Amino acid sequence: MLHALIGTFIVTSIATASAQDPASRPIFRRSVDRVTVSTMVRDRYGRPITDLTRDDFQLLDSGQARQITEFRSEAMSLTVALLVDFSGSMGLADRREASRSIATDLMRWLTPQDRVGLFAFDKRLRELVPFGSDSNAILDGLGSMRPFGVTSLFDAIADTGQMLASTAGTHRAVIVLTDGVDNASKLTPARVSAIASSVDVPVYLVIVSPPLDRAGQAELNDTSLDATEQNRLADLARWTGGQSFVASSPERSRAVTREIVTELRHQYVIVFTPDPRPGWHGIEIKTLRKKDLIVRARSGYIVEGRPDGN
Repeated sequence: MLHALIGTFIVTSIATASAQDPASRPIFRRSVDRVTVSTMVRDRYGRPITDLTRDDFQLLDSGQARQITEFRSEAMSLTVALLVDFSGSMGLADRREASRSIATDLMRWLTPQDRVGLFAFDKRLRELVPFGSDSNAILDGLGSMRPFGVTSLFDAIADTGQMLASTAGTHRAVIVLTDGVDNASKLTPARVSAIASSVDVPVYLVIVSPPLDRAGQAELNDTSLDATEQNRLADLARWTGGQSFVASSPERSRAVTREIVTELRHQYVIVFTPDPRPGWHGIEIKTLRKKDLIVRARSGYIVEGRPDGN
């Protein structure tokens, strides 16, 4: 029931946005005959499950079982867009320094075979370091920015996800370092999650929460985001197949970055033939033999009709 309500909410957001700007909507056109779904599986203790086979999964497309036509489970190199909030609120309570610390932890878990690009945003999105640069270039790029301006968090995630979708490979993700505040985006979280879901780019949100925030020595406090905002961020990440975290200490930062990289590296890639009918199609992936596993994948895909409206 909840999944159906989420799908309805996303479809409504897509319909509204596409009426305003049809060219901006990412789609699977009728000519596309395969849909790829990056799938993460954990046990109830949060440990990645890496030994499942094709026969362990069931895929439902709008409630109907579909055949899995391709299946891959081998560990692979990653393509990661590191998206860092440099709006004015990130200048408070050592958040800029905390972001650099989290980025440093992330780079420790990545390998030279992984491709990372650095992007920053306040009101607008900018590329700081192109994909394929080494860790020193990424960290130097972080040091070149100064927090300023309002925050277009949701818009920046959507733009980065669409850009990342044009790169080669399947093990891709947007990892966002932010205080969770958005005060200038044109897009809603549901719209952004639909964009990222459509192009199979999971979004991982890491909420920066340095000690000064929790000690009450700053005007803003990540951990005091109201329940509605926290839920919006969590939903956005979950609908894309990603997750949201709070990095509240150096120990937590190391654990979070390791968890994200391990999960991305060992994800399953499931491919199926899409329903050709135009519109939003909700998908659900289940494990068959092991019922207590937690499966995360994007929430659906979009098919657009032919230009003649058929």
